[in-house]
Amino acid sequence: MARSREPLPGRYPVTFGEVELLRDLDRPDGWMVIRDGVPQSYVDLTDPTYLDFSYTQLMASVIDCLPEGPLDAVHIGGGACTVPRYISARRAGSRHIVVEPDAGLVQLVRDQLNLKSVPRLKVRVMDGRAATTDLRDDSADLFVLDAFSGATMPVELATVQYMMEIARVLRASGVALINVADGKGLPFVKRVASTVSRVFPHAALLAEPGILRGRRFGNVVLTASSGDLPIEALTRKAAGGLTQARCLADEDLSRLVAGAAPIHDGDAVLAPVPPPGLFD
Repeated sequence: MARSREPLPGRYPVTFGEVELLRDLDRPDGWMVIRDGVPQSYVDLTDPTYLDFSYTQLMASVIDCLPEGPLDAVHIGGGACTVPRYISARRAGSRHIVVEPDAGLVQLVRDQLNLKSVPRLKVRVMDGRAATTDLRDDSADLFVLDAFSGATMPVELATVQYMMEIARVLRASGVALINVADGKGLPFVKRVASTVSRVFPHAALLAEPGILRGRRFGNVVLTASSGDLPIEALTRKAAGGLTQARCLADEDLSRLVAGAAPIHDGDAVLAPVPPPGLFD
């Protein structure tokens, strides 16, 4: 994959603060974007199918289980566009709408991380909810919600009202992918899973066993659809991947949620906070 110039590691001002661009010493074309000490994105510029973060590996497990062919995908939360790069490398002809509110970060990724190498990708510098409102009904095969403020998913993107917007944008067989971080007991994950299940008839959760048992703070991937999900394939893929994970669906997911209340606009929700030193 040809690049116009080599990225330069260092600290860069962006619209909302500062980010650090860090080279991977083990992979010469691997680069990490770090904001406020929290790793935000990882991309390999010559091999976009290489995924370093465990949660992106789990997202890829879901994507790989979808029917073959190009996808019309929406991504709320852009970062370095790791998932769009992966999809385009695996599924030629895919189209992407990426929503990222930080214009400075978008420009940095354009300048340093060869964003123009991803075909048929459009970036909208907007708030996630406002951008979703502008999207057409039944226009997406895949909706990826991977938006974070620090290490926490914004609560306004975890409500029943917003999930209904996602369902509106997805086609009948379309699939939502939602990245959520949480710690001991997974109280926030349970409420988000309850929210998703309130809107979508079919849902599943993928997570590493240690996170699922509440032993450590980490990322959980929720997937949902109005149509059937390939649960058996997802279970095999999750268990056999680089990130060995469990897939919970149906009664197993209901037991995990255990009566947790869905989140509605205006609800007071305590967002999870990672323990000190987690990303040191």
